[in-house]
Amino acid sequence: MEDLTTSLRRAAEAIAGASSLAIVGHVSPDGDALGSALALAHAARGAGKEAVVSFGSPFAIPESLQFLDTSPVVPPGEFPPHPDCLVVFDAGSADRLAELASNAGAARVVIVVDHHKSTTGDFGDIHVVDPHAAASGQLTVALLDALGWTIDPTVALCLLTAIVTDTGRFQYSATSGEVMRVAARLVDAGARPEVIGQAVYESVPFGYLEVSAAVLGRAVLEADLGLIWSWVETADLGDLAWGDLDRLIDDLRIAREAGVAALLKETPRGWKVSLRSRGVADVGAIAQRHGGGGHHNAAGFTLAGERTAVVEAIRAGLRG
Repeated sequence: MEDLTTSLRRAAEAIAGASSLAIVGHVSPDGDALGSALALAHAARGAGKEAVVSFGSPFAIPESLQFLDTSPVVPPGEFPPHPDCLVVFDAGSADRLAELASNAGAARVVIVVDHHKSTTGDFGDIHVVDPHAAASGQLTVALLDALGWTIDPTVALCLLTAIVTDTGRFQYSATSGEVMRVAARLVDAGARPEVIGQAVYESVPFGYLEVSAAVLGRAVLEADLGLIWSWVETADLGDLAWGDLDRLIDDLRIAREAGVAALLKETPRGWKVSLRSRGVADVGAIAQRHGGGGHHNAAGFTLAGERTAVVEAIRAGLRG
């Protein structure tokens, strides 16, 4: 892939010259994917350009992120089938787009904005990729600068949400001085950190407490590997949606004896695994081995089979 300065220039030229923008992120969007996508859409609309955002099935915006202005979001069925310019956030392969992969395949040009080292450049035409960036939102700020588009309070809130969530509130090792300077700039532009904090980290439905109690009650500590793990079954959900349970991995990972935390969620496709590391173990490498992705300290993958086999795959990764 070409250097970042060149790719930012090419991406800005392609976006500026497009008749409209179709913007997409990975399925089950997190704060970085959704925040980055919405930021570009709002900035584009502010610049007088038509822009829409969507995500593949299951099509749902997590409750914790609904404080953002999601007015550019449309269902997959209303997404442009042959986009002039399609911008992909936080996803380095077509399979992460579910049914919208076909829309990407029919696009005149595809721009990929991502910060995962698993993104190789095999997908897309222009690659704004930097594995040293803390979030795709950080790269989106650079892209908007290259375009010369305004970062108003709405855009700034989306971007700060992307960065705050993907740095774990600035706790992960990818947090650099540059990330903090970008965040300060977004606050100065009108983003309100207290709004993000309350919505994302201090607001859960009451049913979350019952599921959390069950998950923590099942937790297994394997001291020889420095691993703590637990699982969520579909039957545990009740009236909750999977997006309501995003914080469970953080509840699990605080045990000081654990260098790595793993949370398994039962889905129709298999066990969706969230991994967190305190820094010694590279959970991104474990996830990539099983078709997933992420970073050294935070990653995930989905694996079909028995729960015991999935846990053994994690153990094998930790043993090297």
